[in-house]
Amino acid sequence: IARSKAESDTVTCNAAMSACEKGGEWENALQLYSATIWNKVKLDVVTCSAAISACQKAGKWEAALHLFAQLARRRIESNTIAFNAALSACERAGEWAKALSLLRASKQHETSPNTITCNAAISAC
Repeated sequence: IARSKAESDTVTCNAAMSACEKGGEWENALQLYSATIWNKVKLDVVTCSAAISACQKAGKWEAALHLFAQLARRRIESNTIAFNAALSACERAGEWAKALSLLRASKQHETSPNTITCNAAISAC
């Protein structure tokens, strides 16, 4: 299947971002996120979800929430994976008020809560 260079760059970036997430390399994930923006590679929800998840797994809840907020600022449609990663970052850090605030805002993000969403919210409290 032929892809444009822009699509290939996004797919390559997503693969690298996912590798950073899975490898626990949250700092490299943030550097890659910044480089992606700097090089004007089109970000998508996969790119952002992987960066949010990398921060969540490292206990960097503030960075995870910042990245989640970037979705709306960059007009990238959120999904349940990105939302759950941000919510789980709050849960992991014991930031129950932030978690509940995020849960209340889920309607704004047009995100449908699922079992993971509910478990993370309950665990945060």
